[in-house]
Amino acid sequence: MNDFKDHFSGHAGAYADYRPTYPDALFAAIAQVAPARRAVWDVGCGNGQASVGLARHFDHVFATDASAQQIAAAQAHERIDFRAAPAEHSGLDAASVDAILIAQALHWFDFDAFYAEARRVAKPGAPIIATAYELAQIAPEIDAEVRQFYKADIGPYWPADRAHVETGYQEIPWPFAPLNFTAISMNALWSLDQWLGYVTTWSAVRRYMAATGKDPVPALRAQLKPLWGNTPRAINWPLVIKAGRI
Repeated sequence: MNDFKDHFSGHAGAYADYRPTYPDALFAAIAQVAPARRAVWDVGCGNGQASVGLARHFDHVFATDASAQQIAAAQAHERIDFRAAPAEHSGLDAASVDAILIAQALHWFDFDAFYAEARRVAKPGAPIIATAYELAQIAPEIDAEVRQFYKADIGPYWPADRAHVETGYQEIPWPFAPLNFTAISMNALWSLDQWLGYVTTWSAVRRYMAATGKDPVPALRAQLKPLWGNTPRAINWPLVIKAGRI
């Protein structure tokens, strides 16, 4: 297996527990623009957050991730074929999928090599959709503290490719015929503990801990606790979406 930018294998279990769930509207929209709904490829699937949603709309899901640890953390599903494989060399048959989804992963790939693989694996006219999310919208006073933590406290520890998420994927090349796609948001109703569990999965938090031997999250908890209160908060992540046809 080729080298890949592995920022999540070391905490695959936490990733499975705390990452938000994509809305069904995303998967329904992908199925609506697919020429058929027999097979879909979930690229960089992690432990399958999007794979299960795709399985509600497609007969079969090929779910690949370069991290064997992430694949091991996935829950088995009769319509999902989980495989440890890099995006650029999936091992899937040529012209075998009716649609491709890359959820919160495209910025880690070798673009040219992956796009060549996508063209090989997809059927002609198949939609390819890349989606990502940056910081959530919770409440102005909470958002300000989180952005300070994100930018200043752990800012130097973000991998360079994360900048593509911050710029809304605008600087990522996208050599596919344009496809109009509806705006979609991801939502959750979370306690402060759930939110902080999610923060612990951030690659910069893990890199900060490895470099300093310190956990930055307790200090963030102390700042957010009086602002958050004791009830769950509505959380909204607007999804960045790049859509095209192969």
